[in-house]
Amino acid sequence: MNRPAVACVGLGGNLGDVAATLRKAIAALAALPDTRLLRTSRFYRTPPWGVEAQPGFVNAAVALETGLVARALLDQLLRIERDFGRVRAADDRWGPRTLDLDLLLYGEAVVDEPGLRVPHPHLHERAFALAPLLEVLPEAVIPGIGPARDALATLDTAGIEPL
Repeated sequence: MNRPAVACVGLGGNLGDVAATLRKAIAALAALPDTRLLRTSRFYRTPPWGVEAQPGFVNAAVALETGLVARALLDQLLRIERDFGRVRAADDRWGPRTLDLDLLLYGEAVVDEPGLRVPHPHLHERAFALAPLLEVLPEAVIPGIGPARDALATLDTAGIEPL
């Protein structure tokens, strides 16, 4: 078994009963092998990002203690997305989705492999991810960037509201 890492996963969606989907996805994350759910953020209503002509999102974050290596954890996140009807296509990068699971942080690791970049390469630019992240890991540091709290302080948080 690998030494456990604290990983942070961002959750979001804007199609269907998003709050119910997020609750079920959190249960699926808690049930992953060699993984324990540490904390769950509140749900946040957030404006669309990237493609703005779509419904608003609901976002959250969880902190997990996991023995899964980063690639194995990502594979599990993608499987859970598929289980909830998510089809990843190149042309829907910022479009509507039933469920989006992003590996935001994996301990202090920096990983840059095909299909896997940790920390999430745009985490420091996304208030909708940082607000719930800081709720589950208040002292989070984004490797190569610095404290997540400092990154959030530079961003527009208008429209991000706890539910």
